[in-house]
Amino acid sequence: MNNFRMAKIIIVFSSLSYLSVSFLRNYNSPENIEKRCILKFEKDFKNNLETSHEEWNQILDLADNNYLKCMGIPQY
Repeated sequence: MNNFRMAKIIIVFSSLSYLSVSFLRNYNSPENIEKRCILKFEKDFKNNLETSHEEWNQILDLADNNYLKCMGIPQY
């Protein structure tokens, strides 16, 4: 009975470890990081008709910087 209990613990631990590694590998893939960053900063790129050209350029610059920071790309 003790061996069966130990085997169950090992199987559960191994399964959880495999699922954690699999999730983290998928979550941190470059494609998924890019999708999350695009969705996060997509609203910044929507042009409001009431904004001036200079203000709109500032908004785009800020959104671009935030996107690059989210992607982990170093800025100069």
